[in-house]
Amino acid sequence: MHPHEELLHRFYQAFQRRDAAAMAACYHPEATFEDPAFRVLEGRQIGAMWHMLCARSKDLRLVYNGIRADDQQGQATWDAHYTFSQTGRFVHNHIQARFTFQDNKILTHHDRFSFWRWSRQALGPMGWLLGWTPLLRNKVQATARQNLEKFMAKHS
Repeated sequence: MHPHEELLHRFYQAFQRRDAAAMAACYHPEATFEDPAFRVLEGRQIGAMWHMLCARSKDLRLVYNGIRADDQQGQATWDAHYTFSQTGRFVHNHIQARFTFQDNKILTHHDRFSFWRWSRQALGPMGWLLGWTPLLRNKVQATARQNLEKFMAKHS
Protein backbone atom coordinates (compact mmCIF):
# COMPACT_ATOMS: atom_id res chain seq x y z
CA MET A 1 0.00 0.00 0.00
CA HIS A 2 1.29 3.46 -0.90
CA PRO A 3 2.21 5.63 2.13
CA HIS A 4 -0.36 8.24 1.07
CA GLU A 5 -3.07 5.56 1.06
CA GLU A 6 -1.99 4.67 4.60
CA LEU A 7 -2.22 8.38 5.51
CA LEU A 8 -5.79 8.58 4.20
CA HIS A 9 -6.77 5.42 6.09
CA ARG A 10 -5.32 6.96 9.29
CA PHE A 11 -7.27 10.15 8.61
CA TYR A 12 -10.63 8.43 8.12
CA GLN A 13 -10.09 5.99 10.98
CA ALA A 14 -9.41 8.98 13.25
CA PHE A 15 -12.60 10.57 11.89
CA GLN A 16 -14.55 7.41 12.75
CA ARG A 17 -13.23 7.72 16.33
CA ARG A 18 -13.96 11.49 16.30
CA ASP A 19 -10.28 12.09 17.07
CA ALA A 20 -9.87 15.59 15.66
CA ALA A 21 -6.27 15.91 16.89
CA ALA A 22 -5.24 12.80 14.94
CA MET A 23 -7.09 14.12 11.90
CA ALA A 24 -5.33 17.50 12.12
CA ALA A 25 -1.96 15.74 12.39
CA CYS A 26 -2.51 14.33 8.88
CA TYR A 27 -2.41 17.83 7.33
CA HIS A 28 0.59 19.81 6.13
CA PRO A 29 1.01 23.17 7.98
CA GLU A 30 0.21 24.99 4.71
CA ALA A 31 -2.82 22.81 3.89
CA THR A 32 -6.06 24.07 2.41
CA PHE A 33 -9.52 22.51 2.68
CA GLU A 34 -12.59 23.25 0.62
CA ASP A 35 -16.17 21.99 0.60
CA PRO A 36 -19.61 23.44 -0.21
CA ALA A 37 -20.28 24.44 3.42
CA PHE A 38 -16.97 25.91 4.58
CA ARG A 39 -15.47 27.12 1.31
CA VAL A 40 -11.72 27.54 1.78
CA LEU A 41 -10.00 26.92 5.11
CA GLU A 42 -6.26 27.16 5.71
CA GLY A 43 -3.77 25.77 8.20
CA ARG A 44 -5.07 25.45 11.73
CA GLN A 45 -8.61 26.38 10.66
CA ILE A 46 -8.86 22.87 9.18
CA GLY A 47 -8.09 21.11 12.46
CA ALA A 48 -10.45 23.47 14.29
CA MET A 49 -13.25 22.65 11.83
CA TRP A 50 -12.81 18.91 12.41
CA HIS A 51 -12.64 19.50 16.18
CA MET A 52 -15.90 21.48 16.04
CA LEU A 53 -17.67 18.93 13.84
CA CYS A 54 -16.52 15.95 15.90
CA ALA A 55 -17.53 17.66 19.15
CA ARG A 56 -21.01 18.53 17.87
CA SER A 57 -21.77 15.24 16.10
CA LYS A 58 -22.75 13.01 18.99
CA ASP A 59 -24.22 10.32 16.74
CA LEU A 60 -21.79 10.51 13.80
CA ARG A 61 -21.32 7.29 11.89
CA LEU A 62 -18.78 7.36 9.07
CA VAL A 63 -18.03 4.81 6.38
CA TYR A 64 -15.26 5.30 3.83
CA ASN A 65 -13.97 3.39 0.82
CA GLY A 66 -12.34 3.80 -2.55
CA ILE A 67 -9.07 5.12 -1.18
CA ARG A 68 -6.46 5.47 -3.89
CA ALA A 69 -3.29 7.51 -3.74
CA ASP A 70 0.06 7.91 -5.41
CA ASP A 71 2.97 10.32 -4.91
CA GLN A 72 0.99 13.40 -5.94
CA GLN A 73 -2.74 12.87 -5.45
CA GLY A 74 -5.39 10.75 -3.82
CA GLN A 75 -9.11 10.19 -3.57
CA ALA A 76 -11.71 8.63 -1.32
CA THR A 77 -15.46 8.27 -1.03
CA TRP A 78 -17.12 8.61 2.33
CA ASP A 79 -20.58 8.69 3.81
CA ALA A 80 -21.47 10.56 6.97
CA HIS A 81 -24.64 9.77 8.92
CA TYR A 82 -25.42 12.26 11.70
CA THR A 83 -27.96 14.58 13.25
CA PHE A 84 -27.47 18.18 12.09
CA SER A 85 -27.07 20.06 15.37
CA GLN A 86 -28.80 23.27 14.27
CA THR A 87 -32.08 21.60 13.26
CA GLY A 88 -32.02 18.16 14.87
CA ARG A 89 -32.63 16.60 11.44
CA PHE A 90 -30.89 13.38 10.36
CA VAL A 91 -28.46 13.66 7.42
CA HIS A 92 -26.82 11.07 5.19
CA ASN A 93 -24.15 12.92 3.21
CA HIS A 94 -22.27 11.18 0.37
CA ILE A 95 -18.90 12.84 -0.29
CA GLN A 96 -16.21 12.54 -2.94
CA ALA A 97 -12.81 13.64 -1.62
CA ARG A 98 -9.71 14.63 -3.58
CA PHE A 99 -6.27 15.19 -2.08
CA THR A 100 -2.77 16.33 -2.93
CA PHE A 101 0.25 15.67 -0.74
CA GLN A 102 3.47 17.29 0.36
CA ASP A 103 6.02 15.94 2.86
CA ASN A 104 3.81 12.87 3.44
CA LYS A 105 0.95 15.06 4.66
CA ILE A 106 -2.30 16.27 3.09
CA LEU A 107 -1.65 19.56 1.30
CA THR A 108 -5.03 20.08 -0.36
CA HIS A 109 -8.34 18.43 0.53
CA HIS A 110 -11.46 19.09 -1.54
CA ASP A 111 -14.74 17.46 -0.53
CA ARG A 112 -17.58 17.51 -3.04
CA PHE A 113 -21.22 16.70 -2.32
CA SER A 114 -24.64 17.73 -3.53
CA PHE A 115 -25.44 20.84 -1.53
CA TRP A 116 -29.10 20.62 -2.54
CA ARG A 117 -29.36 17.02 -1.33
CA TRP A 118 -27.62 17.95 1.93
CA SER A 119 -29.79 21.06 2.46
CA ARG A 120 -33.03 19.10 1.91
CA GLN A 121 -32.02 16.73 4.69
CA ALA A 122 -30.42 19.21 7.09
CA LEU A 123 -32.80 22.14 6.66
CA GLY A 124 -36.06 20.49 5.62
CA PRO A 125 -38.57 22.54 3.58
CA MET A 126 -36.28 25.57 3.33
CA GLY A 127 -33.51 23.37 1.93
CA TRP A 128 -35.94 21.74 -0.49
CA LEU A 129 -37.12 25.10 -1.83
CA LEU A 130 -33.89 27.11 -1.74
CA GLY A 131 -31.06 24.57 -1.53
CA TRP A 132 -30.19 24.95 -5.19
CA THR A 133 -29.83 28.74 -4.93
CA PRO A 134 -26.66 30.73 -4.24
CA LEU A 135 -28.65 32.64 -1.59
CA LEU A 136 -28.99 29.65 0.73
CA ARG A 137 -25.50 28.36 -0.02
CA ASN A 138 -24.01 31.77 0.88
CA LYS A 139 -26.07 31.87 4.09
CA VAL A 140 -24.89 28.38 5.13
CA GLN A 141 -21.27 29.29 4.32
CA ALA A 142 -21.47 32.51 6.35
CA THR A 143 -23.03 30.68 9.31
CA ALA A 144 -20.43 27.90 9.13
CA ARG A 145 -17.61 30.47 9.08
CA GLN A 146 -19.09 32.37 12.05
CA ASN A 147 -19.54 29.16 14.03
CA LEU A 148 -15.94 28.16 13.30
CA GLU A 149 -14.59 31.56 14.35
CA LYS A 150 -16.55 31.40 17.63
CA PHE A 151 -15.36 27.83 18.22
CA MET A 152 -11.74 28.80 17.55
CA ALA A 153 -11.97 31.79 19.92
CA LYS A 154 -13.34 29.56 22.67
CA HIS A 155 -10.90 26.67 22.10
CA SER A 156 -7.70 28.49 21.11
